[in-house]
Amino acid sequence: MSRIDEMLQELCPDGVPTMALGELLDYEQPGKYLVSSTDYHNDHKTPVLTAGQTFILGYTNEVDGIYSASAGHPVLIFDDFTTAFRWVDFPFKAKSSAMKMLTIKPNVPALFRYVHFAMQCIGYEPQDHARHWIGKYSHFRIPVPPLEVQREIVRVLDQFIQLEVELRAELAAELEARHRQYACYRDKMVSEAVGAEHLRLGDVGTFTRGRRFTKNDVVDDGIPSIHYGEIYTEYGTSTDEAVRHVRVELRDQLRYAEPGSVVFAGVGETVEDVGKAVAWLGNEPVATHDDTFVFTSPLNPKYVAYAVQTKNFQRQKERYVSRAKVKRLSSTGLADIKIPVPNLAVQARIVEALDNFEALVNDIKSELPAEITLRRKQYEHYRDHLLTFKEAA
Repeated sequence: MSRIDEMLQELCPDGVPTMALGELLDYEQPGKYLVSSTDYHNDHKTPVLTAGQTFILGYTNEVDGIYSASAGHPVLIFDDFTTAFRWVDFPFKAKSSAMKMLTIKPNVPALFRYVHFAMQCIGYEPQDHARHWIGKYSHFRIPVPPLEVQREIVRVLDQFIQLEVELRAELAAELEARHRQYACYRDKMVSEAVGAEHLRLGDVGTFTRGRRFTKNDVVDDGIPSIHYGEIYTEYGTSTDEAVRHVRVELRDQLRYAEPGSVVFAGVGETVEDVGKAVAWLGNEPVATHDDTFVFTSPLNPKYVAYAVQTKNFQRQKERYVSRAKVKRLSSTGLADIKIPVPNLAVQARIVEALDNFEALVNDIKSELPAEITLRRKQYEHYRDHLLTFKEAA
């Protein structure tokens, strides 16, 4: 920053002029770049973009109307309603007709990357649902120091961004390594449990299917319930808290999991999702959806939930999962799958060990966003400092 201060003192001692964004940037409507189908698939080649937080909505196989952005010809995609924007340097299709493509005008005294950083310092939050680029946003003025200063600012801020990218990769790799280590440890403890017999789930417990409720039955305050989708999106191995409630009028029509039961997902979008399980450790019974099965047994419920995660269980499960678009697993199939069953004391020791290991993994998982947030705040601090100038009279 001292280098930038020296340059400013030398090149513009009387202050830095400002220019409106509309003087620096051209815009293009997205009409010819809009995606026609929402049949996205990860095997397709071209990303479909939004300027919001999601950014990449999916990938399309459409080959016409692709915006040919590249490292040499980048573009800013700008949401005309929210004023969110993203730097893009790869080919893409657009999702929204409200998106504008912004590019640097020829022969202006500004670097496109510098303008992108300067736009991040504009603290404007739309208050109405209207298009903002032409009538409002393009009139915002940003400081435009000499190109030498802009280049140095871009160099420093890009370094910050690269450090954040490397940090994300490092933390993600560490988390993935811990997950692999944990999975190996879990499979070994369960498969080599002392004195275990390999028994069918149907021989050590019973399965009861839940009762149907729909989205229209879900309310803010009602009967605590477990929906099959929450088993693989909201919970870990166990829970003592339901994440949704259904109408009290259905109380006598529903079926419930008693404390100490294990609730299995009978439906899922993937083979991995279907058949996942969560131990219900709440103090009261919880209602269960008809696409779940409640497993009642004298076994330690958390031990069962851990055993369900093992590779051996997954290999057996695959024989029973229907391969339609929506994957399904019946209670008959679940009942035929075997797990190692040691005595209750051994089950408890395994649960305690795996709980401790899982806590270590979750600690790293919680630290990851906190560390990234800290790095992002550091970047924003320096960005705002670097882009604050004495304005020319």
